[in-house]
Amino acid sequence: MTGDAPDFITRIKSALPTRWFPDDTPVLDSVLSGLAIAWSALYALLAYVRLQSRIATATTSFLEGASTDFFADRLPRRIGESDDSFRVRLQQALRREHATRFALLSTLQDLTGHIPIIFEPSRITDTGAYATASMGYAVAGAWGSLELPFQVFVTARRPQGVGIANIAGYATGGPLARASLAQISGQVTDADIAAAVTAVMPTASTAWLRITN
Repeated sequence: MTGDAPDFITRIKSALPTRWFPDDTPVLDSVLSGLAIAWSALYALLAYVRLQSRIATATTSFLEGASTDFFADRLPRRIGESDDSFRVRLQQALRREHATRFALLSTLQDLTGHIPIIFEPSRITDTGAYATASMGYAVAGAWGSLELPFQVFVTARRPQGVGIANIAGYATGGPLARASLAQISGQVTDADIAAAVTAVMPTASTAWLRITN
């Protein structure tokens, strides 16, 4: 295989004059093996470094390093989260639209798996209007107000949890143990939801957030 010790031995021997050595060269092979093993290790290290140089192929702590570089402590790896799942969240965050209604909606949908309810009191599409066919009174949504500029009311739903490995649910007859929410694999906390909203909101705007089940 390319880059392993036998490959390096073959490459070195191919560069030596054939008349210098007989067909069977145990001493030469031993000397070349020492070089080949070292170079093979370096080749493997370079291949590993190349993978870690980009988010698309990085693994383990290198993904966490990329997260810290781009987002400081705002996008940590979740408990029990795989490299692939963490990588997807990093790539989504890097491409995320900001400071728009769609940014807020897509961020919460990606995070929780649910479409949030977004209401802007000064946006006629959210409030409706009198004497219109499609947006009559008490039809479109809620009561609007122009006295709440640059403000939005957001209702986000918590994602369904995946439980704690090897621990049964209450009254199921399975193994029980004292546990905490921090042990839930891939858990999205209320603080995560609030931080996600804060990250995409425009400057000098206010989001009133309600989190429900």
